[in-house]
Amino acid sequence: MRLSAFCALAGTGLLTGCAAVGRLPDLEPGDYQLFRTNDPALTAAAGPERAFYVEQAHDSLTFVSQPTADGAPRRFSYGLRRGHHVILLDRKFDLDVFTIPFKARPPQGPVPVQLNTNFNAALYFGRRLDFYHVNSRALLAGRQEPQIRTVGLGYGLFTGLGSTFINPDVTGQRSQVAEYEGFVVHAGAAAIYDARIFNLGLAIGADQLLGPDGRYWIYQRKPWFGVLFGLDLN
Repeated sequence: MRLSAFCALAGTGLLTGCAAVGRLPDLEPGDYQLFRTNDPALTAAAGPERAFYVEQAHDSLTFVSQPTADGAPRRFSYGLRRGHHVILLDRKFDLDVFTIPFKARPPQGPVPVQLNTNFNAALYFGRRLDFYHVNSRALLAGRQEPQIRTVGLGYGLFTGLGSTFINPDVTGQRSQVAEYEGFVVHAGAAAIYDARIFNLGLAIGADQLLGPDGRYWIYQRKPWFGVLFGLDLN
């Protein structure tokens, strides 16, 4: 789960700024892509390869390349230094449960823009991109320590259940009951930002009203725009 889905597209500068939201004590060992670095020494050591297994040992990173058919994997260490940084990328699939605090429905016929705040829940499945900005910061007495800032972005699809207010105005005066809470199934696409405390997403979707009034509902399968929200329980 993870916060605003568009920072990564704006370049390394914005990525670094957004990453300040999340901080980690240590980098988890695992497979990463070397996304970017401002250290020529690391660029030279990595060469054209971008996929590595990476481990952190306090103030240094150990990079192990993927094994090749004609040789053993390369292994080298990189010491973190002030003024230099490494941005690592971890790609994975993400499965989350979100609520939808509101849906904004565009105008339909005589009905103006509507804001639906009824209960809605969604199951989200998509691609997740975690960026780790690793560098070294100065402490008192000239000491230094590693600093890891992170931001998670994602994009994917969702589906779920919810409710909406039904009355004659939204059914062309043909609803079978004057006013009631209708049951809807919704689906759509979303972009997610993970702040490591909560997750926020922008969504576009459509609703299917269940029951006999579905054929008259003016919003049946019409697009809406909304927000996904959930707590990070991982």
